[in-house]
Amino acid sequence: MDWTYVHKVWEKWASNNIGASGYPLKAALLINYDPTGPSRLLSTIAEQEGIKANPIEINQFVNFIKRNKLQSETFVIGPNEFSILEVLDSIRNTDLDLAISIHENWFHGRCMNTSSPSGEGVIVMQTAAFLLAALYDGSIGSASGAVAAADEFTCQLSRKNL
Repeated sequence: MDWTYVHKVWEKWASNNIGASGYPLKAALLINYDPTGPSRLLSTIAEQEGIKANPIEINQFVNFIKRNKLQSETFVIGPNEFSILEVLDSIRNTDLDLAISIHENWFHGRCMNTSSPSGEGVIVMQTAAFLLAALYDGSIGSASGAVAAADEFTCQLSRKNL
């Protein structure tokens, strides 16, 4: 694993994409994750920006991913509880005719306990060695910016097969 490369790419990407108003993301977590590794191999937080993640919650989040019951369970990142079903409900309540699917390497969740009137969401993307959780404020328009930002980072990792 080329940790120097990962850290360098993270620092550049985070400075351009994570922040307050005017940035596509409000926070992001990079978690090392090997779904083919032995069960005793624990996932840890490799990088984080805009959030102070709890390692126990992160383990619960990784277990949520491993169980692969994305449409029937919720997950927690920081103070927020997320659900895939919230995404489906929010799109059904708009005039947009969109189809949502859980893709092979990424999915989108909406916050169920937000106090923000425009809502909050998370884009979760998986690479060969990492999970990226990219958190954003807003609704569907903000989600597309968050997907683009998260995809930019994961593509850089994928070039090195990370």
